[in-house]
Amino acid sequence: MSTEPTTSPATEDDGTVPPPPPFDPELAAALEPIAGRLSPGFLPEAIPEMRAGALVEPPSDEDLSRDGTFEVEERAVPGPAGAPDVSLLVCRPTGASRPLPAVYCIHGGGMILGNNRAGVDEALDWAGELGLAVVSVDYRLAPEHPHPAPVEDCYAGLRWIAGNAEELGIDPQRIVIAGSSAGGGLTAALALLARDRGGPALFGQMLLCPMLDDRNDSVSARQMAGRGMWDRTANETGWGALLGDARGGPDVPPYAAPARATELSGLPPAFIDVGSAETFRDEDVAYATRIWQAGGRAELHVWPGGFHGFDGLAPQAALSREARAARIRWLRRLLGC
Repeated sequence: MSTEPTTSPATEDDGTVPPPPPFDPELAAALEPIAGRLSPGFLPEAIPEMRAGALVEPPSDEDLSRDGTFEVEERAVPGPAGAPDVSLLVCRPTGASRPLPAVYCIHGGGMILGNNRAGVDEALDWAGELGLAVVSVDYRLAPEHPHPAPVEDCYAGLRWIAGNAEELGIDPQRIVIAGSSAGGGLTAALALLARDRGGPALFGQMLLCPMLDDRNDSVSARQMAGRGMWDRTANETGWGALLGDARGGPDVPPYAAPARATELSGLPPAFIDVGSAETFRDEDVAYATRIWQAGGRAELHVWPGGFHGFDGLAPQAALSREARAARIRWLRRLLGC
């Protein structure tokens, strides 16, 4: 149920696109009420409106503490050279007496939206069940801060965590990086950057429906135009904000768009999941395939009928529960918790 090993065929020479895969019926029903007020595609001029119209209020410290289960604090740590400090949201199990594995979270939002409180709830679910610390980074957003600002902020935060692990009660040898959508793309980029700069060492990488390829020309991108939660038009807006005129050209670095990497060996074990009915399907399947071809470890799930971010919109749907359970099973196996 959880994997579809084949990738889509190349687009035909006449420019036609195959029909899109159907949405899972339960997920389609959850998508229908918001379809009229949330377009899957938007242009750059809509970015301020998108930021102002966030659908969900960020959780408070009290929310994140989960009735005292976690100690919650915000830490300002040194950013990249010449750049502002980076804000880290640190959530540690209350009273933990030993160094804990940690998940370093990178939020989604198409490179243009969000903050370090977005998406932390699921990571706290992992932490509560497995006994983990959670640290979430607030990186600078495009277009005000194009590449390399976002990934360099993420790297600065990771370096600080590794260098201050004892104070944080974190095991520096068991840090897993994780992110969804744009955060998944930044997670993959951070794994490449840490490998190429000689550290910090990473124990694993969780890439959840990751945004990996600025070229935006896959069959799945074309199939899903105008459908779901994030389509080809929105994708062009996000990549354009990050890369400007370089988007889609020959000189985009892998630390901006990890699908551009020519060498995927030497990376930490990867968990990659994506829906079959979403824009990023083909680039994510290709990335997992290339990790295997380079001799690496990757677990790939393609959730049939899943649209982009389906488990966040409909967490009680059967497919969402299965997807979230697969993530925690992978973490349990990886960390031995």
